[in-house]
This record gives sequence, C-alpha cells and structure tokens, in this order.
Amino acid sequence: MIVLDTAVLAYAVGTEHPLREPSREVVRAVANGGVVATTSAAVIQEFAHVRALRRGRADARARAGEFAELLAPLLPTLADDVAPALKLFERHAELDAFDAFLATAALAHGAEALVSADRAFAGIRGLRFVELGSTELGALLE
Repeated sequence: MIVLDTAVLAYAVGTEHPLREPSREVVRAVANGGVVATTSAAVIQEFAHVRALRRGRADARARAGEFAELLAPLLPTLADDVAPALKLFERHAELDAFDAFLATAALAHGAEALVSADRAFAGIRGLRFVELGSTELGALLE
C-alpha cells in the first residue's frame, strides 16, 4: 500500500502543470486496481480546502468525495500517533506539522511508500519517499 500526499490529488485534477500527468498516472493505477493506495482524512480535508478556493465548494465536495472513496479505507490518526508525529516535527525542520502526522500514519501502517512532490519527506528514516514525477514513481506503479 502506498500513501498519497495532497499534491498528488490536487495536481491530478488541476490545470496544466508538469506534475499533472504523473499525478493522473497514480490515480489511474489506483482506479484500475494495479496499485493499492490510501491517504488520511486530513489530506482529503486539505485538498477540499484548496480546491474550494479555486473551484467552489460544490466542486471541492464532489472531488474530495471521489478521492475519499477511491482511497478508502483512509489512514486513521490515533492518539498513539501524536507523540511520534510531534517528534518527527521537532527533528525535521523542513517538515511541517501536517506532513509529520501523515508520515507517522504511513509508518504506523507499514506503507510501502509515500508519494508527494514535497521533498521534506525524503529525510525520514524508515519511510520510502517517492517523488511525484520521478523515474522511481514509474517503477512503483508497475
């Protein structure tokens, strides 16, 4: 199982961008059953927020709902995840708190990889970071 960051969702349904097609490849691979992927409810929330700013709330609700269904079951954030997430946040200055919680959930649930455009995930021990648009992403989707 791979974990997707918000950028994958946003680029997949966004306007022209160099990362749009790689994001769409990920979504297609999940939809076709070739890849098992998930994300967190917080990622769905962040996507809905960003999408609503550009496309309105109705569109954001529809797209966020589609992603939540596609990526179900979503990773939970448990009380036991708080301390490890905050430790990651403290240790990795480049990692924001939101991403520290996503990384912790990915680690806690044995994710094969976390896919994102955010290189801040790259330095986390035990977490395989796959950069969106990289050649490693193609291999992960095969």
